[in-house]
Amino acid sequence: MKKYVLAAVGGTLAGALVTAQLAAPLLAQETDANASVYEQLDLFGSVFEKVRSDYVEQVDDKKLIEAAINGMLTSLDPHSSYLSQNDYSDMQTQTRGSFGGLGIEVSQEEGLVKVVSPMDDTPASGAGIKSGDYITHVNGESLMGLTLDEAVDKMRGPVGSEITITILRSGEKEPFDVTMVRDTIKLTAVKARVEDHAVVLRITTFNDQTYDSLKSDLEKSVKDAGGMDKISGFVIDLRNNPGGLLNQAISVSDAFLEKGEIVSTRGRKPEESERWNAEPGDLAQGKPIVVLINGGSASASEIVTGALQDHNRAIVVGTKSFGKGSVQTVMPITADSAIRLTTARYYTPSGRSIQAMGINPDIVVEQPAPKPEDEANADSPKSKSSFGRSESDLRGALNNDSISDEEKKQIEDEAKAAENTAKLREEDYQLAYAVDILKGLAAIDVKGDPTEKRADASTAKDAAAPKVEN
Repeated sequence: MKKYVLAAVGGTLAGALVTAQLAAPLLAQETDANASVYEQLDLFGSVFEKVRSDYVEQVDDKKLIEAAINGMLTSLDPHSSYLSQNDYSDMQTQTRGSFGGLGIEVSQEEGLVKVVSPMDDTPASGAGIKSGDYITHVNGESLMGLTLDEAVDKMRGPVGSEITITILRSGEKEPFDVTMVRDTIKLTAVKARVEDHAVVLRITTFNDQTYDSLKSDLEKSVKDAGGMDKISGFVIDLRNNPGGLLNQAISVSDAFLEKGEIVSTRGRKPEESERWNAEPGDLAQGKPIVVLINGGSASASEIVTGALQDHNRAIVVGTKSFGKGSVQTVMPITADSAIRLTTARYYTPSGRSIQAMGINPDIVVEQPAPKPEDEANADSPKSKSSFGRSESDLRGALNNDSISDEEKKQIEDEAKAAENTAKLREEDYQLAYAVDILKGLAAIDVKGDPTEKRADASTAKDAAAPKVEN
């Protein structure tokens, strides 16, 4: 017994000696590190005093310190920054869904202001601003050398005032000017409509209204269509959605998942890692889902897309997403200011980080460039007379008396729906592609006798005629 005790004590003494030997240099390193930090702070103080006393013009101490803080934060990554009183107030307003401006979500890349995405129904989207555009000038004044906040300030102004921005766009030979009128930006988080028995849920942003709007609009659309049995599936349109609140992205993902991980975040400290799982309940009741994304789909949009893709709950269509896989935390510093600091990376359920990589769609579908007006008009028929070449166009052709009037009407309705989808393809090719996928999946899923299929389909189409918005 004594041997064991001695052995234990001996081990403890040996450990104590080793600890003492290691502790001395570690303490010395920590002391040196602290001394270095204090030296750097002294350096900052010296520079600050020199600027105050010797700069060509008198400077505002508060602005100088805020600029120094912002410079420190923006040197870390494009998404960390200092939020002054005005910026902090603007951020809180935007998450509630209403603010003034042009309706452009921007970031900074190598000193240039880059458009992440234009927001729906805003001056920016109306003027044709695209994801990936670079803004080089505002009213003829260069933005080079400005911080992102300073550049954004240049674009702000009274509602109703005119602004001209200079755009540098890939594929264009030279920069060009775009003139817009500033407006109050009222973000409608979700818009829903029915296209050929598919419910299209257009999510424009993730603010504190998003999940509630999604749920109510989805339920209303299904009801208007005649019930879930009349729905072929759902299209979740996240194109040009720059993201927003993490909790809303989690809620939207959970809305279509019965179980499993939605997203996890991993920060600097392992104990601060978090993981969110889905709870039972699927608003789509198992119906197929297509998610639409493009280069303007960022952050919270990518969380939703990654969760649904990894769980094989949705087919992702479009082009590669933006690739913002970091999480920012807003930390109040004073009563009216805060810092926005990148505190973690987020990971999809399969464990992949999409930071700077983006999410690749399952099916790549580019959005064709709009045809010039003269080229579009060239395709339009110049006569209303019929020049059909089918059997029914022949004079004296036999009638088809083997089908009932009801079946004939069903066939005509199906043809009309196909024509409407063709028109949609001209207006929004990617969306039409998504609707076609759902239509194909619905056709495969139908079971039973072919004649029963036809009768069931006829009843469904009579109860819920296709709706198309142009």
